[in-house]
Amino acid sequence: MKPTLLVLRPEPGGSATAALAESLGFAAIAAPLFTVRPLDWSLPAIRPQAVLMTSANAARHGGAALGELTDLPLYAVGESTAAAARAAGFTTLVVGDDGIDAIAERARRDGIERMLHLAGREHRQPGDKRVAIERRLVYAADAVTSLPDAARALLPHAIVLLHSPRAAALFASLVDPGAIATAAISEATRRAAGDGWRAVAVADLPTDASLLAAAAKLCDQSG
Repeated sequence: MKPTLLVLRPEPGGSATAALAESLGFAAIAAPLFTVRPLDWSLPAIRPQAVLMTSANAARHGGAALGELTDLPLYAVGESTAAAARAAGFTTLVVGDDGIDAIAERARRDGIERMLHLAGREHRQPGDKRVAIERRLVYAADAVTSLPDAARALLPHAIVLLHSPRAAALFASLVDPGAIATAAISEATRRAAGDGWRAVAVADLPTDASLLAAAAKLCDQSG
């Protein structure tokens, strides 16, 4: 029998990951470490050439002002971000799975000189400054102060899915890692979790499918 997967990402992503895991034969429990809420924001005075989103939450919580931007090209990190942007009305999308630096470089190669990044309160900026990126904070993800009861009851028998460096660092601060197995969506997420875990696997790509494949490898090792 496969171990239960513990999904810590915010809703609605947590339930989506749990549903995908269950379709692959896992038992999965969603116990979010963050609650996402919209922030007030305004459009920039100078219209950008393109929009950048690195999280689906930007599209879900961007509000009515997104309607003023949907005719622009949208550069998205990850297919889940792209799907949320399509649902918000964007029709011209460029999608990449290699993070913000890679998608900003793609925009530069496409001739984009000025972008609007619709971001969360906690966000990462690209290292390459050759594209001028104006930023608007459109959502916040507020962290829990203690591990949800649904999560703590499963430890140490579950495999914990870590979807972001911030989630990894928070989870590590709330538990004793020695008896816990984790699967991280990226190497940066694994590093943020620190050392001392019973077992660790890292997804080959920053996607749910790849993360679940990494979790499956941990199941095979434990079996």
